[in-house]
Amino acid sequence: MAISRIRFRHASLLLGATILAGVSVTAQAATESSTALHKAPHKSASRHSTRATPRAAAATSGTVSSATPAVARRSAALRNLSGPAPAGNESITVVGSALSTSNNTNANPVQIVTAKQISQTGVNNLGDFFMRLPSVGSSGVSNAVTNGGGGVSCVDLRNLGLSRVLVLVDGKRTTVNGASNCVDLNSIPIQQVASVEILKDGGSELYGADAVSGVINIKMRHDITTGNITMRGSISQYGDAPEGMLSAFKGWNFDHGKGNITLFGQYLTSTGVMQRNRAWANPAAQNNPVTGQPTFGSGNPTTGRFYNTAGDSFTSHDNGKTFVPFASSDRYPFNRDQNLTNSYQDSSLSGDTHYDVNKHLTLYANVLYSHRTTNSFMAPVPVSGSIPPSSLPSSILVPADYPGNEFGEQMQVYRRMSEFGSRRTERASDTVTGMFGAKGEIYKGWMYDASYTYGVNREQVRTLNVGNYAKLLNAWGLRADDPGNPDTTLSYDPSVCQASAGCELSSPFGRLTQQGANYANYTTVENIQYQFRDTNFRVHNNHVISMPWKNGGDLGIALGMEHRSEQMSDSPDPLVQQGITLTNTQAYAGGGFNVSEGYLEGKLNLLKNAFLAKDLTIDAQGRYSSYNTFGGAKNWKVAINWAPNRDIRFRGTLGTSYRQPSVYQLYSGQQLSYEFANDPCAQVSSYGASSPMVAASCARQGIPANFTMVTAGQVPTLQGGNGALKPETGRTYTFGTVLTPHWVPGLSLSAEYWHYTVKNMISAIGTQYLLDQCYTGANTGYCSGIIRNNQNQQIQTASALYENLGGMRTGGLDLDLDYTFRITRHDRLSLSNNFQQLISYQQQYVPGGQWFNYDGRLLYNNNSGQPRVRNYTTATWRHDAFSFTYMMNYTGGMVWNDQSVDLTKDTGGRYKTPGIFSHDITLGYQLNRWSFQAGVRNLFDKKPPYVVDGATNTNVYQYGSLIMGRNVFLQAGVNF
Repeated sequence: MAISRIRFRHASLLLGATILAGVSVTAQAATESSTALHKAPHKSASRHSTRATPRAAAATSGTVSSATPAVARRSAALRNLSGPAPAGNESITVVGSALSTSNNTNANPVQIVTAKQISQTGVNNLGDFFMRLPSVGSSGVSNAVTNGGGGVSCVDLRNLGLSRVLVLVDGKRTTVNGASNCVDLNSIPIQQVASVEILKDGGSELYGADAVSGVINIKMRHDITTGNITMRGSISQYGDAPEGMLSAFKGWNFDHGKGNITLFGQYLTSTGVMQRNRAWANPAAQNNPVTGQPTFGSGNPTTGRFYNTAGDSFTSHDNGKTFVPFASSDRYPFNRDQNLTNSYQDSSLSGDTHYDVNKHLTLYANVLYSHRTTNSFMAPVPVSGSIPPSSLPSSILVPADYPGNEFGEQMQVYRRMSEFGSRRTERASDTVTGMFGAKGEIYKGWMYDASYTYGVNREQVRTLNVGNYAKLLNAWGLRADDPGNPDTTLSYDPSVCQASAGCELSSPFGRLTQQGANYANYTTVENIQYQFRDTNFRVHNNHVISMPWKNGGDLGIALGMEHRSEQMSDSPDPLVQQGITLTNTQAYAGGGFNVSEGYLEGKLNLLKNAFLAKDLTIDAQGRYSSYNTFGGAKNWKVAINWAPNRDIRFRGTLGTSYRQPSVYQLYSGQQLSYEFANDPCAQVSSYGASSPMVAASCARQGIPANFTMVTAGQVPTLQGGNGALKPETGRTYTFGTVLTPHWVPGLSLSAEYWHYTVKNMISAIGTQYLLDQCYTGANTGYCSGIIRNNQNQQIQTASALYENLGGMRTGGLDLDLDYTFRITRHDRLSLSNNFQQLISYQQQYVPGGQWFNYDGRLLYNNNSGQPRVRNYTTATWRHDAFSFTYMMNYTGGMVWNDQSVDLTKDTGGRYKTPGIFSHDITLGYQLNRWSFQAGVRNLFDKKPPYVVDGATNTNVYQYGSLIMGRNVFLQAGVNF
């Protein structure tokens, strides 16, 4: 799709304004003189080199990488490193290639983030930092996601989803969180990170199936001979959300520098934000009417809601003694009992060692252990009946002769059980990854690296105050007339309570007694485990042969083999599996797969230092994978990198991807989730020209014209794995240019166009889309997945399991600036800018069906957005030991979309979100061995844009970094 002139002009003006304002972002690793090239960890080099690198770190703050020496003098000044440049024969690698290289002969677009850049933001985990980067999409999960987030922090690239980005640690796979099927960035101690390489291009042909959108390689600190202790604390301007961090490391060389041992420890604590403490989130809107006020709160109150056979509803204001018609003022403000962000604590320990026997053998090992606990609150559990596949009554139908039933007819009960207290979810997660290997030179430049990695994640989830449905019916004296049949009616029988120890008889029209509440309450326990094993063997030679022509370069070859197995199991509480509790049902999940793979890369430097060919390099990569589940698959990639002279470089890539369903998508148990959506039969007039079709569809099901939803804004949706899934395939290409004019030292500019195509895309249909397709007649096949309650026609479940959809197409433009210059002998200024213009984002839900355009759209009821423009900029001024950094983040405005159509002023009271800026500042000072930082995040206390999401009044996936509000942090570190 072409970019309109107006859009290009807007993007250009924004980019120019940020550059002129002197604001900058992470450095783009795309130029000969940039810092894109990093040492490989556990290098097999001379003893002198092994000792020299840590000393460079010792002269700086504890937050600066000790494994990232600069390639050029300008880069050394930029990163504030004082160590020597790497030796010319030292192994230097960049993510995106299995070959060591130099002078940026890698054609892949790679972005480098340094430890200093991360530290100056004041964030406590990598996930919070990644949210600032334009290439990182809103499909990730952060600590701001309390309902369904699982207490993890996971990253997404280009809005292609968590399962399509591969996160590596030191170039090798690491353990994922079993509950969320992604690498939990909370488990990566941020103070141990030396740098991060982000491959903003497909990498399946070199790294495997799940590198569809790219690769994030987290480089840890190694070879340390000094020590450091760093402390950090922060708090919001409202006096809540305190955070604290304490980290320490110490390293020792032994045997005259041939070996090294490094130990690292970190403790992090963060207290969450309650929704009632943010005015913009209180009360929470449940719908978006064209005129009038939205509906606030839940229609399932603590006072109970009682329906007669005519559909009229009532509630009680005096504990069941009298009844009045239910009014909007009776709705329950659930937001007052709910977290906006999680409270969590994380303790991390790691050990790293290596020993250089000789140039042919270096033994290495590292182990990373993390223990995380997460705590969050939700409103008291509601009850309206059982949830499939339970055999208990699906509706609570109080008979006409029940004591206290003044209506003289059968009444259906909805009630929120405040007697149990707020629901509280406690997660305890243990993650350990151990890697053991050997590397060295085989013969005449042929290098090898053999490793074995084992990882396991165990997580226990305790949910308090969810209630036992069977015991609750006993406490109310209700007995099923047809036990085992969910559609049964109920009779009054107090003996069911009298025969159960601890039960005290109460009434559904009033509150449980304290004894009755203790009897019917329940705490669920769920156990999840994920483990993987990865055996990896790599061989490479950067200089196999030299080309036999004038100005010919070298041919480099890399090849390798990998065998990987993954298994997961999820054991919900037995009562949850049986549908006896009041919480969402969930089935047991378990399964795994294994894959054997081989890959080959060839890099040919056709010309170097020739006329109009300072560098001309082509690269080809291929990978064959054999899965025990889906058979064989091939992926390939070709790339070209051409520098006519030292000032400009052109590059391009073309590659394929093949992704098998993850163990989570294949084997996760089906469970019920309350998704933000509205019943079409309760808002027929909002469908415009399709309203007559919706009205007719509802009428055929016997739903009256005045129908209203009890749970406005939430539809119970059955989600989970699907063993019938097939692999998805894709294609990616990029092309761009890099400018490094020699007449402007320290300046680097780059432009990159990127495009992804995915076919047979594995995903789940959004609940609102599913409902709309059914009731508008666009796809009546979805109607079979919608089950309504026989008594009151409310939606009981909608089925939205993982399936192979049609596909996705997305593309955009990246523009990057990196400029560092000296002002005076004591002052220098570093500017950079990272800008993304989204050109297209289209999705197809049915093969051969309609393509939906989501470019510039906010899927307000599906927790993701695709802004056309994103920009992150920083500017750092350094004066001797003092530094000042200013950071700015911009997210473009978006039109609201319900997955089918854009909202307009005629179909929604709110229908778009404006563009939003946020600002941060950090002050730094170096005093001998001490380093100090102080900063303010969200300097102007920018509030998250208003979004009707049915829970928080914003989109926490897109704007989660703004939830806390203005907050300040202080940090102090000492080297020893």
